[in-house]
Amino acid sequence: MSLFNGLEKFGLGKLQKMDVFEKDEKKEKAAPKPEPAPKPEPAPKPEVHESDLLFDKSYTCPVCDKAFRSKMIKTGKVKLLKQDTDLRPIYKYVDSIKYDVLVCPRCGYGALSRFFKFMMPSQAKLISENISRNFKGLPETGDIYTYDDAIARYQLALANAIVKKAKASERAYTCLKMAWLYRGKAETLPEDTPDRENVISALKKEEESLLVTAYEGFSDSFLKEDFPMCGMDELTVTYLVAELARRAGQYDEAIRWISRVLTSRNASERIKEKARVVKDLVEEDRKNEEETQA
Repeated sequence: MSLFNGLEKFGLGKLQKMDVFEKDEKKEKAAPKPEPAPKPEPAPKPEVHESDLLFDKSYTCPVCDKAFRSKMIKTGKVKLLKQDTDLRPIYKYVDSIKYDVLVCPRCGYGALSRFFKFMMPSQAKLISENISRNFKGLPETGDIYTYDDAIARYQLALANAIVKKAKASERAYTCLKMAWLYRGKAETLPEDTPDRENVISALKKEEESLLVTAYEGFSDSFLKEDFPMCGMDELTVTYLVAELARRAGQYDEAIRWISRVLTSRNASERIKEKARVVKDLVEEDRKNEEETQA
């Protein structure tokens, strides 16, 4: 029952629903929700340095039987970003190729990690007589291997491969990886390097020479050695030889090797697609060469 029943007799029936106390409209309104506190800025991720991805691993030299330690990349700590057409892997934060040669600091025996421990007595003798006898030790390195450090180690590994009469595939693979080193050095050469363009040009020539040698080595070993070869199956090596032939300017040979991949019933669609890319690059290279000669 309203407190104002009967006001109608005064002609004020519209006021029957009045409240005794006027409500404060400001108080009646729902209090505004407080603004959410700003989210704290995420803590910056710690900067990753190449040295953070490395550790010293122990090895025993198969030539002099002495233990030594060499820098290696921590398994699972690097992320593959992409791969060049000649299968060079590109990782985030570090060029893994720099750390793939092991060198005994005592006797000078060196090889790609894949081949390091495999040694016949006759090979050990050849290395002792032709490498160890004159070896003066490895230069000091810092927390990481620079490209120059790595190139020197690869040169030693290649010299050892020749001296011990290693398979053509081992020598070819060492040349291929050394070519990748020169490419990596050129790509990361500081902008303030004196005479930078000429330095890059010289590095490119070294890379090209090594790629030609790798092409010749893999071509020669293809029919003479068993598969897998350097950890690669036959189709992968076929594809690689095709790409190396292209980079060596041997376009007819590149197409011949590529055709083997494209017509193979055992080739996966993935490697066939890579082969198609190389085939297109061959045609593009031919066209550019013709335009240059015109």
